[in-house]
Amino acid sequence: MNEATTMERWGHWSYRARRRILWAALGFVAFAVIWGTGVFGSLESAGGFDAPNSQSQHEAALAASAFGRDAGDVVILYSSPHAINTAANGTAITHTLEALPKKYLDSFATYWTTGRKSFLSTNGRSTFALLELRGASDDARQSNFDAIKTELAAPGLTDQIGGLVPTDELISAQTSKDIGRAESLSMPILLLLLLLIFGSLVAASLPLAIGAVGILGSLTALRLLTLVTGVSIFSVNITTILGLGLGIDYGLFMVSRFREELRRNETTEAAVARTMATAGRTVLFSGITVAVALSGLMLFPETFLRSMGYGGVFTVMIDVLAALTVMPALLSVLGPKVNSLRIRRSLSAEPPPTEGGAWYRLAKGVMRRPILVAGVIIVVLVALGSPFLKVAWGGTDATVLPTATAPHQVQTALATGFPGNPAAPIESILQFQHPLSNSSREMSELRAYDATLRHLPGITGAAITGIKGDLARIDLSYRPSPYSRATQVLVARAANVAAPAGATRFIGGETAELTDTLSSLGSVLPWMGLIVVLATFVLLFLAFGSIILPVKAIVMNILSLSVMFGVLVWVFQEGHLSSILAFSSDGTINPATPILMFAIMFGLSMDYEVFLLSRIREHYLATGNNEAAIATGLQKTGGVITGAALMLGVVIGAFSLSNVTLTKMMGVGMVVALIVDATIVRLLLVPSTMKLLGRANWWAPAPLRRLHDRLGFSEGSDSTELYAPEEELVLLG
Repeated sequence: MNEATTMERWGHWSYRARRRILWAALGFVAFAVIWGTGVFGSLESAGGFDAPNSQSQHEAALAASAFGRDAGDVVILYSSPHAINTAANGTAITHTLEALPKKYLDSFATYWTTGRKSFLSTNGRSTFALLELRGASDDARQSNFDAIKTELAAPGLTDQIGGLVPTDELISAQTSKDIGRAESLSMPILLLLLLLIFGSLVAASLPLAIGAVGILGSLTALRLLTLVTGVSIFSVNITTILGLGLGIDYGLFMVSRFREELRRNETTEAAVARTMATAGRTVLFSGITVAVALSGLMLFPETFLRSMGYGGVFTVMIDVLAALTVMPALLSVLGPKVNSLRIRRSLSAEPPPTEGGAWYRLAKGVMRRPILVAGVIIVVLVALGSPFLKVAWGGTDATVLPTATAPHQVQTALATGFPGNPAAPIESILQFQHPLSNSSREMSELRAYDATLRHLPGITGAAITGIKGDLARIDLSYRPSPYSRATQVLVARAANVAAPAGATRFIGGETAELTDTLSSLGSVLPWMGLIVVLATFVLLFLAFGSIILPVKAIVMNILSLSVMFGVLVWVFQEGHLSSILAFSSDGTINPATPILMFAIMFGLSMDYEVFLLSRIREHYLATGNNEAAIATGLQKTGGVITGAALMLGVVIGAFSLSNVTLTKMMGVGMVVALIVDATIVRLLLVPSTMKLLGRANWWAPAPLRRLHDRLGFSEGSDSTELYAPEEELVLLG
């Protein structure tokens, strides 16, 4: 497949159609600003982490339909300096809640309406009320909460408001605020970095233009997705990172190559065509690789991961489309004026002689001691990733918000100040064949089942909290954290207790939801990994005609990503640096987060791998000298790769300042992975391992060589005379 020729023809067409392309892009930007930026009102504020159609979800649906949402749409924590369980306090709280308009409130539960001691704190000075709001959707319940949230104070008592709906509202508002802050912080820094790299205001503005199109395109893509499926609010963070980060990366690659080609070609059209045949090809191939990695998220049934996969793939497609249409059109219009408004001499304006550059000397130095360099790096990366072996999985609740927020404080108070985790009981729903009555055989069996659960080791209490028709609910209390391993064992014990004869039993609650989610993710994860790895292997083989380079690239990616996972556990699970990063650790990691980060960073790591190997292969084809090709390839890409990684790090780093711990976790982890990948792996480990492999880098069996000859992606070279000795098993495409 002579793909370079296709890309070169595309470059010529882009030059001729440059004005039409730019007018079409301007129309798209206007549409995105007007319609796409309205996506925030269409996103799901929170949730989407649980496994659909699981036992715990069936339990939650049955419980909600028969008894209401027991966990409480709104949880109001009332406190007093004296004993809380007085008649006066009961009257004040009850009258306050009874006065709420019934069109907004479906029901409420307190110590005085239920008589359950679990509503009283261990110190006797606090209690809480559970409110179930009217409304069939999250948006409807949100509107009803907004209508009553200023009327929940009880005379003589202090109050704090938490629960599902207030938490979701605050997460949504904070996420929108974080997006604006990240963009306002990163854009000026990115412009300064681009000015430093290019030395020209015009050249520096082009990658930012592609990044802006990427952001607007990603928001538009997300809003389109909300028309057909649920999309998590957290997807805005990730698609913005990808839209801006990849847009700038691709713009940087293409502008750098275009300026290089301008010095070699007599006309702007020829320079654009050669840029598309080389950097354009790399951008296209890189985009496919990143999209393939993100598409693995679509395999998961969880809304959070699936929506991230949809949004991520669409965002990458928009970035690639902008880089391959808008960028060549802009370059065609500007031509040599791309260097206008020069601020200073560009760091890359005139590359140093091949054998005199710093990157060339670095590569040569690394290749003089390849075993030592590779061995030390591999040991260090494995050591840094080792904390992940101690990972403890947990869920997502109000603790992702800052400690000063009311929902977080309510969540903490319920977990630490009330007996038996009253807001997160282990629930057992029994569905009998006939409606229950006090004299029925089923009722006797229900009481016996309740007594058996009460005496399970680790269970501190069991209570029948609801009977309606043929359904009965039992709540189990316990002491450990809902997301602890000990509580997961308690759920397993409860699930092993035989249900009464003829009854169907469903175990639910936060811990059961986590257990079902882990089971769901664990069943899909191997398939995701297999598909992503195989697809990446095939794509890299088609690009470089080797079966060794894809294996090496995949292994290196896994090594660098292991560091990211180790940092997640060390920082966010164990709580190191929590005071510096301004978050509180609950001792767990949401299991969906590492999967999402793996998909994103696996694709981004391959982005730099493709860019580096493309230049190395280009010079190897021209000279046949493996060591010189490695050094020359690093010389021509080292500055661009580190510059691109630095700017992407600025984008991601801005999100690590988020006040939502889940977003902060992804930001910090991905910054670490980016630094490790763009420096230690690409600049040190790649040259050392490619030196050790020698000519084997480019080897493939004869049948695969012939397959690549027919289907592989070839590319242009700096030289028309290609080195092609027959005795080498090298694929030249």
